[in-house]
Amino acid sequence: MSALPMHPRFVSLEGGEGAGKTTVLAALRAELAASGGEVVVTREPGGTPLAEKIRSLLLLPGDETVAAETELLLMFAARAQHVRETVLPALERGAWVLCDRFTDSSFAYQGGGRGLDAGFIEELEWRVVGIRPGLTMLLDIDVARGRERIRGRDPRPDRIERERDAFFERVRATFLARAAAEPGRFRVVDASHPVDEVVAAAVAALRAFAEAA
Repeated sequence: MSALPMHPRFVSLEGGEGAGKTTVLAALRAELAASGGEVVVTREPGGTPLAEKIRSLLLLPGDETVAAETELLLMFAARAQHVRETVLPALERGAWVLCDRFTDSSFAYQGGGRGLDAGFIEELEWRVVGIRPGLTMLLDIDVARGRERIRGRDPRPDRIERERDAFFERVRATFLARAAAEPGRFRVVDASHPVDEVVAAAVAALRAFAEAA
């Protein structure tokens, strides 16, 4: 399969648990909004009413074990709706789209974490999604340090947050491998530093990308 098109006004933010995505996302939004254009901030899974309902199915703990394949297909069902109803319309009208997670998370969590075949995920990406961000910001942090940051933050962690450290080590390794394979799209930010330094590094990377676009 040939490479999917990358849109220069589409930016995704990736990272493991405790990487500080929420804080960085707000700073990136402010940076893009400073130019005066429209900025659409969205998330995955989610981003539309239907996709948010699928998010609840995916993340709420329940009595029934969710098969890895079920999890993957639900992720892509939500993503298909999100791309068609939110992402593409915003890009077509000239807005920036800033997305908290995108398809790279499926490669990392369902591929690396769950052990599903990357070729199958790539096929779904090609047939269902059809687009990649022009810039993917990866906030990288050691698993133990990241989990320590969020310990006690939410007394009711979601279904995926309840996974063991080994799962998240595989997720992190997959993110880093994808970043190494696509240096033109990824910018890796060391999220173990103090939050102001992480934010400054992420904003600087976004600014350089936007100026070159």
